[in-house]
Amino acid sequence: MAEFGALSLVPPLLAIGLAIVTRKAVLSLFLGVWSGGIIFTGGLGLRQTFEWIAAAIGDSTFHAQIIIFTLLLGSAVAMIWRLGGSHAVRNWAIERLDTRRKVGGATWLLGLLLFFDDYANTAVVGSTMRDVSDHLRISREKLAYLVDSTAAPVATLAVSSWVAFQLSMIESGYEAASIAASEVPNAFAVFLESIPYNTYAILAIVMVGIVVVSGRDYGEMLAAEHRAAGTGRVTREDARPMQDVAAELGDPSVDNPRLLAFFLPIGVLVVATLGTALWTGYEPGASLYDTVIGADYAVALIFGSFAMVVSTYIFGYITDRLTLGESVDTTIDGFGIMLTAVTILVLAWSIGNVVEALGTGEYVGGVAGEVLDPALLPVVVLFTAAFVAFSTGSSWGTMAIVTPIAVPVAWELTGDHTMVSALVGSVFSGAIFGDHASPISDTTVLSATFTGADLVDHVRTQLYYAVTVALVAAALLVVWGYTRVTPLLLLPVGAVALVGLVYGLSALDARRRGVDPGVPNESDATTADD
Repeated sequence: MAEFGALSLVPPLLAIGLAIVTRKAVLSLFLGVWSGGIIFTGGLGLRQTFEWIAAAIGDSTFHAQIIIFTLLLGSAVAMIWRLGGSHAVRNWAIERLDTRRKVGGATWLLGLLLFFDDYANTAVVGSTMRDVSDHLRISREKLAYLVDSTAAPVATLAVSSWVAFQLSMIESGYEAASIAASEVPNAFAVFLESIPYNTYAILAIVMVGIVVVSGRDYGEMLAAEHRAAGTGRVTREDARPMQDVAAELGDPSVDNPRLLAFFLPIGVLVVATLGTALWTGYEPGASLYDTVIGADYAVALIFGSFAMVVSTYIFGYITDRLTLGESVDTTIDGFGIMLTAVTILVLAWSIGNVVEALGTGEYVGGVAGEVLDPALLPVVVLFTAAFVAFSTGSSWGTMAIVTPIAVPVAWELTGDHTMVSALVGSVFSGAIFGDHASPISDTTVLSATFTGADLVDHVRTQLYYAVTVALVAAALLVVWGYTRVTPLLLLPVGAVALVGLVYGLSALDARRRGVDPGVPNESDATTADD
């Protein structure tokens, strides 16, 4: 047990609770970190509080890299806006994506295609679809949900920046289990076998498709969608969007906006990121698999976003749309529109430092490890990982904490590699579920940032869908634990259950609110510009 025991839960839960109740993310996070300083020192704790905040940047190269990536993307977004690229793609898409269902479907499919990194996924998809969804009066909360609930789930299922980390966690788990080297399977084989047990990630992607195709919503999302469709307010009246390019930069003064001003930088981002990733992972004689697994995706994101900014400078200069001085000023303005996101990211990472110092993850893992029924192990691990991710805001941190505990427990109780794979998939599922439910998660922050949503509104509306998917995923794991029916048969049952739940819950909630369970999808529906 960790030294601080149950007290270690106070800082993250306080930050999360205050954020949901007050809708003031920065204040809530700071108070959460400060409460950790008080617990850790037994006094006022201010010095320790600011040491944790400083360490969130200075002690982590990865965190610093993500901040650079975020600021550079802010610059690129500002440049694309000033060059008229956002208006050009908006006008182009409006002619083709003339219903809410088409916009939602395009968002979902684009998120599936950009599987190689969740950060790049949220940045590209959010920035691409924001203006189009605004035109059709889709709430920013809905867009943030579509982006967030596709990005991380698809990244954990495909060859992406997540895979190398996941493989290392599997190896760490087997090392902790003290199994003879001859009996340890290939980590990638375990990863592949764990995919069908990653029930939350798979069903979260399915859930997005169901919500898009059905056009139905429930919970606070239903209210948000009717607000946007009825009034044209894509955010709550007193909301604080994480990014509001139009308000910060004003309308672009560009006649005849061109699509190239949008698609060229986006294409450069994708190509440069993937190219740099392969370059950083390449060694003489290495296979493509080894190259992909060994890549440094944080560096790749920085190079990709930098190349993206450079491409906007070149385009602005060649087309005589922006002078060098105007481009530099726009770059600085672009940094400015990301300051709120960066502030929240730093404070969220600071909470991570708090829970590490207080031993929150180890405490939760130790308590959960006392559950001994092998049939219930997968679902216990899922909710344990979910609680750790919810409390820490870190999917990767959760995997690092829970996997080395789950694998030895599975092996000790069953001696079965299939059970190990099931628990690995459950860890990944729980980590993503907790991440989706937490306002202190970096991917949640970035999803709200690039879609221009209010962070807490995004969490409050997404929570209904995340919990629904998690309960179905948990039910499937319980059935598997007692029957050992292949999850490949259980997953379609889960998908059908989600369809029924979406239709049933939306009908019940709509009747309670006195509204329709969905909003019109017709192409002649009133739009935000009318």
